[in-house]
Amino acid sequence: MSPAFDAHHPPDPALVADCVHCGFCLPACPTYVLWGRETDSPRGRIAMIKGGLENETDLTDRIARHFDTCLGCMACVTACPSGVQYDKLLAAARPQVERRVDRPVTDRLFRRLIFSLFPYPHRLRVASLALWAYQKLGVQRLARLTRLLNLLPPRLRAMEALMPPISLRRAWAEAPRLAPAVGKRRRRVGLLLGCVQRVFFEEVNAATIRVLTAEGCDVIIPASQGCCGALMFHAGMEDDAIGAARRFIDVFESEASDVDTIVINSAGCGSTLKEYGHLLRDDPRYAERARLLSAKCKDISEFLTELEPRTTRHPVPMQVAYHDACHLQHAQGIAREPRQVLATIPGLKVHEVPEAGICCGSAGIYNLVEPNTAKDLGKRKAQHIESTGADALVSSNPGCLLQIAGCLEEAGTPKRTFHMIELVDASIKGESP
Repeated sequence: MSPAFDAHHPPDPALVADCVHCGFCLPACPTYVLWGRETDSPRGRIAMIKGGLENETDLTDRIARHFDTCLGCMACVTACPSGVQYDKLLAAARPQVERRVDRPVTDRLFRRLIFSLFPYPHRLRVASLALWAYQKLGVQRLARLTRLLNLLPPRLRAMEALMPPISLRRAWAEAPRLAPAVGKRRRRVGLLLGCVQRVFFEEVNAATIRVLTAEGCDVIIPASQGCCGALMFHAGMEDDAIGAARRFIDVFESEASDVDTIVINSAGCGSTLKEYGHLLRDDPRYAERARLLSAKCKDISEFLTELEPRTTRHPVPMQVAYHDACHLQHAQGIAREPRQVLATIPGLKVHEVPEAGICCGSAGIYNLVEPNTAKDLGKRKAQHIESTGADALVSSNPGCLLQIAGCLEEAGTPKRTFHMIELVDASIKGESP
């Protein structure tokens, strides 16, 4: 039997040994909740890693499949009383899968499509032209009414279903290089624009800039910033993630070296940026630079809770359900801060969602590569949100909002969706969101 893992950063046996098999992770794991299979639980996946390290198990297609079905939500990390670092184990296992397991050709081609498009805003903008025409010329409506979409493979159907309404004005909008503070300057911060977000959710970035400047922050927005590497990192594409991280560091060092904080409004990006020190630990040129940049990174909710509100908040009379994005709640340990920020808005009633710690099924590209599982989780989340009686859905991650909005619409209970910062922006402006 050949070794399951190669010599380049295999999973750490000491981290494996931390698991005492207590089972507290099981009810927190989305795939275990759905299927009830030990092999699709954190404990089961750790057992497979242990078997591989001890040369008792090969990294076969069947074994790799159990790592592919993991959402990487890290709810198990939050639930574990023994402090097992499943995040580190998964981050080590997935690159091994990518290097050592030959995926079916259709799987490889679909993943290549995703990773040749999503991390590149310029390519996404070109694609937005065709998507805009598809929506505005009635082709989408016709395709859905006639069920022509059923002829597509499940993954392409999932991609089409998740498509947000396309605005060319927003898709091609350019953020300013500098947005100066309103009134006396209190802080000087950088802003991550994101890849998919800057094209399809430009309004979230615009709201973030307005809130930060209103609160006395100069906002520096490096014009040449690209992908932070989050999608690749979470998929186990280590070399691609490292390359993206190096480029990101270079850009922020050259164009925003004097900022005291890098503000992030996308949970998946934030969790990756905070892991730069670990990702680049072997690089003598970048290891320390990565650590220093990570130390500057804060989610927008973290930042705003540290910054005493200076602007008046006007009432926003709404009832909203708040959804915890997994890469914010579990990967970054941030749950209290978004609720604190929302609590500063008069008239806003925030409802807690049952099973708040269970993933909605978005999970980076998971809802594209595992559409059936993602749909099951999305339906489950939509039902829980509907049970709150809230008028709208609020979260801190655009991918989650897209995923849940689609499931709510399919269930016949559509709701308005907002990034948390959009409600803060509306409150400051005194306008209805």
